[in-house]
Amino acid sequence: MKQRLTEMAKRTITFVTGNAKKLEEVKAILGTDFPFELVSHKLDLPELQGEIDEISIRKCQEAARRLKKPVLIEDTSLCFNALNGLPGPYIKWFLDKLQPEGLVKLLTGWEDKSAEAVCTFAYCPGGTENYSVTVFQGKTQGTIVAPRGSRGFGWDCVFEPNGYVKTYAELPSEEKNKISHRFKALDKVRIHFSKESSL
Repeated sequence: MKQRLTEMAKRTITFVTGNAKKLEEVKAILGTDFPFELVSHKLDLPELQGEIDEISIRKCQEAARRLKKPVLIEDTSLCFNALNGLPGPYIKWFLDKLQPEGLVKLLTGWEDKSAEAVCTFAYCPGGTENYSVTVFQGKTQGTIVAPRGSRGFGWDCVFEPNGYVKTYAELPSEEKNKISHRFKALDKVRIHFSKESSL
């Protein structure tokens, strides 16, 4: 049993990202007792349209087909309640074109500034034509506010989680990593793989 756990600990999962800061945050949240080694691989995946889960599943399957090994992908959405969930999974492109100030302006004329940050991790074993996907999702409720704090991490500077008077960008990383949508999703990832490694 001990030998099997040691072998499992040596197994790797490829996290599909070219963002070193994101890899660092994911590793920090998963902690040192995560039973697999997480390595990163930059891969240009097609930008898909659809609902959050559907996009994540299809991206994960495509990554597994290309790399032919176990992969983990992440997709982040920022859903404005006044806009019926938009920008949602397209937040990356909205942010790129509008910058944080533009995201805030999208809600001009709406009293409702509430939003939901959604992080979806999808895992596919790949390798032997196994393209089944397991989805892990975390959500954090908050409010869209004028940009405050560092601009180094996407839209963090405009998202103020409920119960806080600081944006994600103003919170120390240790504090953010305890409450974020990414933490909630990764906690499910950690629990899933910890159970798998103990079988």
